[in-house]
Amino acid sequence: MTENRTMIIEREIAAPVAAVWAAWSDPKALPQWWGPDGFSCRTSRIDLRAGGEWVFDMIGPDGTVYPNHHLYHRFDPEGGIDYTLLWGENGPKHADATARFADLGGRTKVTLSMVFITAEEYQTAKGFGAVELGLQTLGKLAAFIGAD
Repeated sequence: MTENRTMIIEREIAAPVAAVWAAWSDPKALPQWWGPDGFSCRTSRIDLRAGGEWVFDMIGPDGTVYPNHHLYHRFDPEGGIDYTLLWGENGPKHADATARFADLGGRTKVTLSMVFITAEEYQTAKGFGAVELGLQTLGKLAAFIGAD
């Protein structure tokens, strides 16, 4: 049962799926908007496709470095993105995640879902504000494409 380990974050963006997908699938664009307010990304490797990966550090406003590694299993605008989150390059698995893009007639509903490894990890993420931070990330995406 995954309901006690699943986090869902949703936002409507005032732009068509093609514009949202372009910002998400461009290896130069993605690091520019990914992450909560005040965070930046430092990319080591990025290969945005099924079978690809993104190895990067999230750098917090206080300079704290958070190593990340996304392993992509599906990567297309219609089916969405399925990926595994690791704590740093080839580190321990943190969660399985998806991003889905629903066409709302010129607007896009973005749905992010993360299934954490344990209920405890879910509670830890929820406790440090992962939902709010995820909404900030989607807000940065909307601003990046000029649709906030």
